[in-house]
Parts: sequence; C-alpha cells; structure tokens
Amino acid sequence: MTAGFAIFRERDFTLFLFARFFSSIAAQMIVIAVGWQVYRITGQLLDLGLIGLSQFLPFLCFALFAGHVADTHERRVVMMLCFAVFLACAALLFAFARAGAATVWPIFLVLALLGVTRAFLSPAAQSFLPNIVPVSALGRALAINSSTFQVASIAGPSIGGLVYAFGESRSSTGAQWVYGSAAALLAGGLIMLSLIKHRRTARNSTAPSWSDLLEGLRFTWRRKTVLGAMSLDLFAVLFGGAAALLPAFTRDVLHAGPAVFGYLRAAPGVGAVTMALCLAARPIRRRVGLFMFTGVAIFGVSTVVLGLTHRLWLALGALALMGSGDMVSVYIRGLLVQLETPDAIRGRVSAVNSVCIGASNELGEFESGFTAAWFGLVPAIVLGGGVTLLVAVLWAGVFFPMLWRLQSFEQLKEHRSDEQPT
Repeated sequence: MTAGFAIFRERDFTLFLFARFFSSIAAQMIVIAVGWQVYRITGQLLDLGLIGLSQFLPFLCFALFAGHVADTHERRVVMMLCFAVFLACAALLFAFARAGAATVWPIFLVLALLGVTRAFLSPAAQSFLPNIVPVSALGRALAINSSTFQVASIAGPSIGGLVYAFGESRSSTGAQWVYGSAAALLAGGLIMLSLIKHRRTARNSTAPSWSDLLEGLRFTWRRKTVLGAMSLDLFAVLFGGAAALLPAFTRDVLHAGPAVFGYLRAAPGVGAVTMALCLAARPIRRRVGLFMFTGVAIFGVSTVVLGLTHRLWLALGALALMGSGDMVSVYIRGLLVQLETPDAIRGRVSAVNSVCIGASNELGEFESGFTAAWFGLVPAIVLGGGVTLLVAVLWAGVFFPMLWRLQSFEQLKEHRSDEQPT
C-alpha cells in the first residue's frame, strides 16, 4: 500500500468513509429525483431555485446551535441520529412519489427537514475527521474524504438518472425507485457509523449561552485567513450555481431526458475525483494561494462555457473542468480551516463553514433559479460564471491578498499574531 493511502489502515476512518460514501450517493440520487420530479410537475424555473432555498433557510436557522452540539456531544452519535432522520425523509419522499402527488409542497416540507438535518450533520462530520486520524495524515485524509464525496457525485447522479428512467419504463413513478434505493443506502451508512468506536468529545453539556453559540463566528472573524477562505467559497459558488439549472438545461437546451441529466450531474464529480486522487497522492504544499484562486477561476470559466454551448460533449467537458477546479479550491480551504481551528471549537467553526457552503450551494441554487426566471436560462448561467471570476479577482487583489500570497500551510503561523483582536 502506498504512503498516500496507508490511512485506510485506520479502521474507524474506513468505516466513516464508507458511511459518508453511502449517504452522499443517497443524497445525490435524491437531488436527481427531486429536481426532475419538481420540474416535471410545475415546469417553472423558479421552483428549481426553491428546492435549494427550502433546504438552506432551515439549515441557517439551526447552524450555530448545531455547531455547539457537535462540540458538546459525541459526534458519532450526532451523525447517527442525522442519518436516521435522513432515512425517514427518504421514506417520506418515497411515499409521496408512490401516491402520485401532483403538488410540490409536500416535497418542499421534506426538503426543509433535510435542511435541519444537514445543519447538525455537517459540523459533526467535518469536525469528527481530525478525531479519528493522526494530524500528520489529516491532509491525505481530507483529500481521500473529498474524493469519496466526488465519487458519490459521479455515481449518485448517474445511478439516480438511470434508476429514474428504469422506473418510468416500468410504467411506474421513477422517483419512487430512486427514493427507495436511497433509503437502503442510508440504512447501510447508519450501520457503518454504529461500528465506529465510542469517542467522547463532550466538554460542557450545560445549556449553551449566546456567547457559546457565537464563538465560531468570533473566531472566524478574528482569523482573517479562515474568513477569507470561507467567504471565497460563499460568494464564488453562490453566483455559479449552474447545477441547479441542469434539469431545464437538459430538457430545453439539449432536448434530452433523465438519463442524460444524470450524466451531466455526474460530470463535475468525474473531474473532481480525478483531481482529488492526485491530491491524495501528491498533496499541495507550495504556492497554496495561487492554486486556490486558480481553481476558482477555472470554475468560473467553465461555467461560462457551459452556458454558451448546445453540444452535449462540450457541456460534459465544461462540467468536468468545473469539478476539477472546485476540488483544488475545496481541498485547500478545507485543510486551511481544519489546521487553523482548535478542536474545542471545531464544531462551531465547522458550523460557520457549513453555512457558507450551504449558502453557496442551496442559496446559490435559488439565486440561479431566480436569475433564470428573470433573464433566461442561458444568460443566467453565463452571468453566474462571470461573477465568479470577478469574486476571485476581488478576493485575491483587494479583500484578502494574504491568501493570494500564501505559499504554504506552515506560513499560517506567521499570520496569527497579526490577526488577534486589538
């Protein structure tokens, strides 16, 4: 076994990885089914944006409290409870699809519950990884964890699209087949989590004060490198949320069906997992800031190309490049946040990071849907990519130039004394 993948000798890391892999595939399959099902029922671009908003608003409301829970309770147990609720949501969606629901509001209610669940799952999962791997192996563990998610991003949409199409060919509702399969995967992930050794991370189980809840925000504001990395993800991806528009892009631009939609949703994962495996074998150690901003720029340019093409092969290539560029940026930002954050508040800082990621993804989906309903599908995608490029330029040259100049992760220590509150 090569040094890059020796981390798999850690039993608990492997179990955690498979649990997250199963849940990520399930989540991607649900995204496929919900997007296609909602657009098929209403035919409204704005409703594609509301899919993201219905998850983000509940997520935002509970995020700070969820971060405190991750710091004061056993993170493995928190994840298990979240998986159980996630499984219940998949079962509800299955029931609605099987009943042939002709309205979308029950789906949005379940998505809101999923948003609450993700608010608790994200900080617990992000802060749990440093508890089960040595610090020296954290970089590779993060890269492998990210690559696993990206493999799920490839497999989930592809499987979801094919299962949906198969269900339709059987003269039944394709969505119910997808939701049923997702529920089975979540059950498997829950079993994997239950096999991980008990690790008590609780430090203070008393009722949280506002000061406790806001500690993650205060830390993020004081540590400008962390603030810059999180806000870069927030604003760069917020305006580049073309993935939310892929159901409409597939049907109205490419004139294709759910199987092609699954391939398009999987394409970013193809690029991302290829890059993640490279990063696991050869982690980035020099010119960290340059690589991070280059990744964001590639994401923006690829989004513009996607919006301007009518060819399937070019759309797939652009989406793959989007995933590759995003993977570089995600890897660097994730490692930077984990290395800069003390374990005692890692859950709360991870909650802040999850809000930024959630805002960039789910709120970005709403922004894309709203923009598409206002300006049109193609202009919305092109405009989003252009704004992403503008954000990269502003963050590198104006707001957080220290990130652009960052040469290595060891250099972070040199900035800390200058970032303490005055």
